[in-house]
Amino acid sequence: MNRRENLKMLFTGSIASGLLLTNCAPESTAPETPLLSGGTIGGRVPEEDLRDQKLLSEIFFTDEERKKLSTLVDIIMPKDSESPAATEVGVVDFMEFIMKDQPNYQTPMRGGLMWLDFESDEKFGKKFTELSQAEVLQIVDEVAWPEKAKPEYEGGVRWFNMLRNLTCSGYFSTEAGWKYMGYMGNQANVWDGVPKEVMDKHGVSLEEKYLSVYLKPEDRGTVAVWDDQGNLIG
Repeated sequence: MNRRENLKMLFTGSIASGLLLTNCAPESTAPETPLLSGGTIGGRVPEEDLRDQKLLSEIFFTDEERKKLSTLVDIIMPKDSESPAATEVGVVDFMEFIMKDQPNYQTPMRGGLMWLDFESDEKFGKKFTELSQAEVLQIVDEVAWPEKAKPEYEGGVRWFNMLRNLTCSGYFSTEAGWKYMGYMGNQANVWDGVPKEVMDKHGVSLEEKYLSVYLKPEDRGTVAVWDDQGNLIG
């Protein structure tokens, strides 16, 4: 599996829950400094900052759980020629914050991480963190494809869906994620009329008398004023 396959699954409805985490304000998903060292900034009221700092001072994941998550999120969003891996942009830190910001995730997340060790022991007689990459992928493949998974893996599929959503939510809350998606944000543009090839196709053209007054980039801040006859006066 690769990142493009995972994104295809996300955006074609194979994942049960939504990509966006509704309790995350835009400022909290796009900090100007690393989340764990400073909390959210910009547009936050003092009460929100205090709450964030309290959550950031607490620890949910154990070191072993973070190791498991690091392995999995880099499978979901691996490094490629266009962008970094999930761990490189702090996705596990993002999940750590979400576990405390939205406690309803805690029990299913921890249960799924425990299930990994159970499945690892059943298949290979060792803990998940001791598995080779090939062995890890054997377990992942059991739950990563909802339509292909065996009935006995229904719980594992639901958990991996949640993990995949959290991974992508965290990843695409970063500058690297925005660049990968080609997201440009709100940017000023210039509309210089209907393209000539479109007008030619329909047999129409711009009126000559208005060519000199059509919007130019340097005039975008100027408000046009027209008289009662429709003539431009300033």
